[in-house]
Amino acid sequence: MSDAHQLIDGWEHVSSGKVRDIYAPVDAIASGAAPDRYLMVTSDRISAYDFVMPTPIPDKGKILNQLAIWWMDQVADLVPNHLLRGGDGALAEVPEQVAGRAVVCRALEMVPVECVVRGHLTGSGLAEYEKTGSVCGIGLPEGLVEASKLADPIFTPAAKAELGEHDENISFGKVVDMVGEDLACTVRDLSIALYERAASIAAERGIILADTKFEFGLDATSGQMVLGDEILTPDSSRFWPADRWQPGRITPSYDKQYLRDWLCSPASGWKPSSGQRPPSLPDEVVQATRRRYLEAFRRLTGAEPAL
Repeated sequence: MSDAHQLIDGWEHVSSGKVRDIYAPVDAIASGAAPDRYLMVTSDRISAYDFVMPTPIPDKGKILNQLAIWWMDQVADLVPNHLLRGGDGALAEVPEQVAGRAVVCRALEMVPVECVVRGHLTGSGLAEYEKTGSVCGIGLPEGLVEASKLADPIFTPAAKAELGEHDENISFGKVVDMVGEDLACTVRDLSIALYERAASIAAERGIILADTKFEFGLDATSGQMVLGDEILTPDSSRFWPADRWQPGRITPSYDKQYLRDWLCSPASGWKPSSGQRPPSLPDEVVQATRRRYLEAFRRLTGAEPAL
């Protein structure tokens, strides 16, 4: 897929994020009615440092879409999700031209919070801890280092940013101010429960789930809390091989950290702080990134994606 959205019979493009394109039913758009469902298409685009790369990663969209569906099945008893299914339990059919990379999902009023959970300290969480001794207002013990395992997973939310901007870590108190105490407590508790379930499943497969993020919405009709967007993929999570983990050292990962590292290397000739658009990705970087996404899918699910 190119960066441009596709023309899909019966569906009209309504919005795009860094990776996903959202379509609404043509008849709903024509009538002016609020759509009760959307088609969410996962493209092969890849982003880093708040930029969409000019070079796609072949099959990435299918890998991510199918992995997110698999994970939603693993946690379906904890919270309803946005996937629409028929009376036989099968997923709602998607157009043939986006088969494997799309789902039909119910309309939600999204909670405007990135629900991040961390079981290990790394990334922006580590940077904040090194400055303040805390993450999102949660005080942590002294002496923690890169990849340290936390005594218990912590909820470290972020405020969703506009496309091209960076999400901002916020305190739980700020979430309460934004959405109210009851809703804030609900998304916090659900996020931690989902993380703990996923981390346990990953651990059985020799993988550490270092951190991840969830998004929730309220069903437009019933007001029910629903798990939305995509979950537990290498785009939204850090997956580490358990046998390579060592506190104090960077852990190899099944995600786009490899791409980030290349972008910051002399080989790319680019710096995230430059303000310039990133360069095209060489084939070896594209293929190495693709291999990491495939390996994550295979190790987690024990199966092959339909490509």
